[in-house]
Amino acid sequence: MTPMTPFQPLAWLAHCVLLVLTLALAGCGSLPRNGVPVNLMVDAVIPGLPDVRAPAGRPSPVMERDMARSFAQESAGDFPAMAEGIVLHPHLALSGGGANGAFGAGFLDGWSSTGKRPIFKVVTGVSTGALMAPFAFLGQSRDEALREFYTTTRSHDIFTLGDFLSTVRQLLFGESIADTGPLIRLIERHIDEAFLHEIALAHQSGRRLYIGSVDLDSQRLVIWNMGLIATSGHPDALPLFRRVMLASAAIPIAFSPVFFEVEAGGRRYDEMHVDGGVAAQVFYTGGLFSARELRQKAGRGTTREDIYVIHNGQLAADTATTRRSIPDIARRTFKAAGRAAVVGDLFRIYALALRENSGYHWITIPEGINLAGNETFDPVVMQQLYDIGYEIARAGPPWNILPPGVRGEAGEMVVGAD
Repeated sequence: MTPMTPFQPLAWLAHCVLLVLTLALAGCGSLPRNGVPVNLMVDAVIPGLPDVRAPAGRPSPVMERDMARSFAQESAGDFPAMAEGIVLHPHLALSGGGANGAFGAGFLDGWSSTGKRPIFKVVTGVSTGALMAPFAFLGQSRDEALREFYTTTRSHDIFTLGDFLSTVRQLLFGESIADTGPLIRLIERHIDEAFLHEIALAHQSGRRLYIGSVDLDSQRLVIWNMGLIATSGHPDALPLFRRVMLASAAIPIAFSPVFFEVEAGGRRYDEMHVDGGVAAQVFYTGGLFSARELRQKAGRGTTREDIYVIHNGQLAADTATTRRSIPDIARRTFKAAGRAAVVGDLFRIYALALRENSGYHWITIPEGINLAGNETFDPVVMQQLYDIGYEIARAGPPWNILPPGVRGEAGEMVVGAD
């Protein structure tokens, strides 16, 4: 077995019961919605905060202006020029992976221990990566908080499941099979006004934090400018910040979607958002802007990016005989699709790195790591994954510099590829 599949019991219920029952039960009932009309979806904004997000996949003038502003805000202390006069902007992209985020948390801590972990110009995250990203963004001082979360948290600290009858009732008339009240309280405990103030200060110093969630109505990945939310001074800034984190980690069917009140055409509506990993397991800029072009316009041609991707999972195929049962077929199908999605994202980021003349580095949980827990969030297994990540980074990360499966100049296969 490979490292834990995120939310194993939930995935079983979501995949099996969904595939078998909901097709037959479609139309039995649904909860009320006040969704945005299709013709207004592109115009929908958060009331009072129109510039804090943008749909991925196309240039965003709002995000371009904000990134251009970041160059004037940054200090030489955070991003000093190297001997040849080039200023490096390290970018960190954190993937999904559920409890496997323990690997990434340990890796960041181990990287800190080497004294070589940089200050990141941009940090992005989806799913479990979205829960990690604000802490990684604030730097090494938050490593202990990540260690605590990914080595002491149990499943009941994230979600609760009802009995069989309540689960069936939820499938018939609800929107999820688990209650994420514990996760909501966990986010509220860690993300307070003081934390938000630190995010705001980092944003004002020219750094950027982006989290992705998926708007199910438009079926787009929406990228949220979390630092802009933090600096807005809006009375709802803190609850919005928390809700974005929750939305990005809201596994469809297993967890309830998160609703955002939006404004379009002079009226208020709601948007339904779920796990950012539905659209991208990991992302770099989301196609919102070209940092290279913005640097040139700002007269900062001696600056370039170094992109670092931490994949909280494994890319090696989990070879095994598939049982002739709907649960096993569903589970293994979704695992294969998830791996393929990660590979696609790594190639997409690599293509952007080539276009932007950026450095490209990624790391994943090594092959041969066989861990399985007694529950979805098992502290014993997460501690083991944390230690593995820590030791890999401590020893000097064996960064992959080509996408999975691509051979280098000498013909060798990239470390970690299938």
